[in-house]
Amino acid sequence: MKQLIAYLLENMIIDFQGDISLESVREFLRDDDSREARALLNKLVEDGGVSDMMITLADCLQENLKTTISDDTMREQIRTYAES
Repeated sequence: MKQLIAYLLENMIIDFQGDISLESVREFLRDDDSREARALLNKLVEDGGVSDMMITLADCLQENLKTTISDDTMREQIRTYAES
């Protein structure tokens, strides 16, 4: 079980469901006049879309998965699955 858990934790990925476009992001940020929102929109326009942002976010958040989902949590979820 330990090897399975280690494998699953090492190979877990983040994926974002659905499509998002630059126009969608503009719509989400429509009422946000913060410096942060403007900087993001400028970066997305410079990059030519949201693809680079989505890949970067998934890669960066991947590290959080490794530190926040413990062996015990994975074991518990596998046990719950096996008992269902």
